[in-house]
Amino acid sequence: MITFIHSHETLFFWLMSASVIGFIGSLIVIPWILIRIPSDYFSHKKRQKHQWGSYPPIIRLVLLLIKNILGVIFIISGIIMLLIPGQGIITIIIGIILIDFPYKYKIEQWIISHPAILRSINQLRAKAKQSPIERSSGLGSGGVI
Repeated sequence: MITFIHSHETLFFWLMSASVIGFIGSLIVIPWILIRIPSDYFSHKKRQKHQWGSYPPIIRLVLLLIKNILGVIFIISGIIMLLIPGQGIITIIIGIILIDFPYKYKIEQWIISHPAILRSINQLRAKAKQSPIERSSGLGSGGVI
C-alpha cells in the first residue's frame, strides 16, 4: 500500500487538494443556499414555477443542463470523497440539491419536516436576518419553528 501511495504521489496531492477545496466550498455554499431559499419555499404542496421562467426556452435548457451536470459532478466527487479525506456526504447533498429528478420536492419537504434540521436552518437564517422557513400543514406540525 505504501509503495502504491509513493508511486502515485501526484494523484494523491490533487485528490487531497480537491478534498480541501470541496470542504471549504461546502462551508460556503450550503449556508449561502439555505439563506437564499425563500421562507415560503416549503409551504406549497407542489414546487413553484421555475426561477428561469422569463428566459427564452433555449437559455432555460442550457441553464438546466449546466445545473444538472454540475450536480452530477458534485455527486461523483462526494462518492470519491467517501474514500479519501473530505466532506463526501455534504458534497453529495449539494449535488442532489442541484440536480432535478422526479419527487425531489417531496424528498426536500420530508427532510425539512425533521424538527432538528428545520431548527438548525432557521437559526442560520436568523443570524443572517432572514425570516424562518415556513412549512405547509401537510408536513407534520406545520407553520414556522
